[in-house]
Amino acid sequence: MVLGMSLATFTLLHVVISLIGIVAGLVAMVGLLKSKPLPGWTGLFLLTTILTSVTGFFFPVEKLLPSHVIGIISLVLLAVACLALYGQKLAGPWRWIYVLTAMISLYLNVFVLVIQSFLKVPPLHALAPSVPPSEPPFAIVQGIVLVFFVVTTFLAIRKFRPMPGGFA
Repeated sequence: MVLGMSLATFTLLHVVISLIGIVAGLVAMVGLLKSKPLPGWTGLFLLTTILTSVTGFFFPVEKLLPSHVIGIISLVLLAVACLALYGQKLAGPWRWIYVLTAMISLYLNVFVLVIQSFLKVPPLHALAPSVPPSEPPFAIVQGIVLVFFVVTTFLAIRKFRPMPGGFA
């Protein structure tokens, strides 16, 4: 039992929150690339990505795992992103700090999605059966995801220029 739920129910809730965060993050990312503030999608992304990281700490384990390290890093990045967006209103360098921290947080969520997909989806697991996955198909997918996020983050930092007071 986790928070009064069976482990299976809690896991499903965690996965659903994570997937909502990824979808909302991708929509918010398009807004960054078009320099169109999307406060609703951005708020949903930040909230669900924070919840994804927080709920990850409730799984019953006996030691610190790499997933916990990713969760800690993500929460620190998300705290900075929220400060930049809501506290500093994207003023001055806070604009690019927000974009960078939000995009890295989204990347980390997608990074974990890829790992979990290779562990849990039978056709993908057949391509990379080790735990954790380390075979070339897994490495290629993670490499593509990383390159996508590096390029997209660079473009978002260059293109996202919201009007003063036009966000959040």
